[in-house]
Amino acid sequence: MRITVAEQPVGRLGDAWRRAVGTGRFDLALRRDYQDSLALVQREIGFRHIRGHGLLSDGVGVHRPYEYRGERHVRHAFGYVDQVIDAYLGLGIRPFLELGFMPSGLASGVQTVFWWHGNVTPPRSHSEWAELVRATVGHLVDRYGLDEVRGWPIEVWNEPDLKDFWQGADADAYHRLYEVTAHAVKEVDAELQVGGPAISPGADDGWLPRFADFVTDRAVPIDFVSRHAYTSGPAQHVPFGVHQRLAPARRLLEQFAGPRRQLAGTALEQLPVHVTEFNSSYRPDNPIHDTAFHAAYLAPVLAEGGDLVDSFAYWTFSDVFEEVGIPTTLFHGGFGLLTHRQIRKPTYHLYAFMSRLGDQVLARGPDHLVTRDDTGRIAVLAWAPVDVTGREPVDGHTVRLSLPVASATARTAFLLRSSVSEEAGNAWRAWCELGRPPAPTTRQLDVLREAAEPARRHTSLPVVAGRVELDLHLERHEVTLAEVTPVTDETPPWWDERRLLGHEPSATP
Repeated sequence: MRITVAEQPVGRLGDAWRRAVGTGRFDLALRRDYQDSLALVQREIGFRHIRGHGLLSDGVGVHRPYEYRGERHVRHAFGYVDQVIDAYLGLGIRPFLELGFMPSGLASGVQTVFWWHGNVTPPRSHSEWAELVRATVGHLVDRYGLDEVRGWPIEVWNEPDLKDFWQGADADAYHRLYEVTAHAVKEVDAELQVGGPAISPGADDGWLPRFADFVTDRAVPIDFVSRHAYTSGPAQHVPFGVHQRLAPARRLLEQFAGPRRQLAGTALEQLPVHVTEFNSSYRPDNPIHDTAFHAAYLAPVLAEGGDLVDSFAYWTFSDVFEEVGIPTTLFHGGFGLLTHRQIRKPTYHLYAFMSRLGDQVLARGPDHLVTRDDTGRIAVLAWAPVDVTGREPVDGHTVRLSLPVASATARTAFLLRSSVSEEAGNAWRAWCELGRPPAPTTRQLDVLREAAEPARRHTSLPVVAGRVELDLHLERHEVTLAEVTPVTDETPPWWDERRLLGHEPSATP
């Protein structure tokens, strides 16, 4: 069945899908290869904010207790903080600050998470924690300016509903931490944005309403609500990696909708909602991230997620990502940009395709999104359906569209189509076919980089009665971007293709 796309927009495509992106721990951004990868992402996609763990962990060196003449003092040092944020701003991306984890010199316990030992216990002194927050935020205001820092959301902690990330998953202890932290932020400036609680997908439905009751009853400042969304099941461990079953991608959108549903009728119901982490799997060592399946799986989420939340941050943009140790394989966790000199993956190309869409939405469907920009160019994002059960999906999915052409005189339109699939734009598949070399040779790396580029094709389409008929035949797990632009024919009157071979127009070859 052919879908007739109306000429008038039915809505606008916002930028919630690129308002934020996730990253590994804060100090990894000191690495040059990380910054090179982020530079590429910013050129081709252009995220607005970046969020990661460990701003206050020992590796960044902000909290520096010492003794002098028998008394305890604390020095706050921001050398690494400044280097990282300078690099971010230089690449056109702003911090989405996460305040955590606990510096060991301030921690009340020894429980840590990740191989780099982020401490997840409450502070032994809430007043010293508040001073740390004031000093950090105040330094940022002094260095970057109040108007700039007012645009940086400040999130308090990470997944306090999980015992791995907050000792005992103690909600009361988290509420106290949030209260102290929010007041400390607002003491620097009342218009700075502070929020939380950054709960996990596993949080029970009562966690967020209880948090809302707490901040409301005690008049604690809050400017936004945050949560995370994942669809993966328990980890099935293999050497140097894991595998997990996935729920359908629709489950991510249901999680996105959760905060507004849970906060309906509360004082927080009108606040912005930020999904500060989302993906299929939270594990960086799950190879599902590298596959063409993954791009097709997430395509409907990127197309629809902005209708439900103010931002949703892909976890994570870079393969410099070391939660479970130093990477041991070619592909590891993020978009696949960094390891071995910027080898891209299908999900990265999905985001790059999104960045080329127009802001006028003409049509939506379960397998497509049609947009137009101010020049009249129509961009269609289409994707093949995926099957999370593991059964082989039927090859050959087709999206048939009738598109309006914004030109009264155009007789043809130019179609540029870019695709990733099991066969195209898929460095993972090429790596597997090369025998999965853990340390590819220079020649193999060249092959992988070439294989990672999307397939591109172009053609001329006839314009009939102001419309173009577009048939998109999609291969297994394919995501495609089709850009249709009306053509102004400027061919000179003397041009004839037969002249290319030296023939006169009237001659018979």
